[in-house]
Amino acid sequence: MSEPPKNPVRDAILGLTSAKGAGKTITPEDAAKTVSAENFVRVLKDVRAEAIRLHKAGTIVIYRKGKPVENPDTFKGVYRLGLPA
Repeated sequence: MSEPPKNPVRDAILGLTSAKGAGKTITPEDAAKTVSAENFVRVLKDVRAEAIRLHKAGTIVIYRKGKPVENPDTFKGVYRLGLPA
């Protein structure tokens, strides 16, 4: 049986949010810079896509203005990522 493919974006999001703990959040830039410090801007769209998948699975929460987003597919603007309370 083969191992699932490595996902550095998912690993970065989960690692950083776990390190912060419940009640604390990270920025998408934090996760992107963990994946690629030089090209983090290019990684941001991947961070957002992975964050949406993880939010839907209930693994992390996407926060906007301090509150969990209602619909992860349509939120706009600045956001942060954290563990569920």
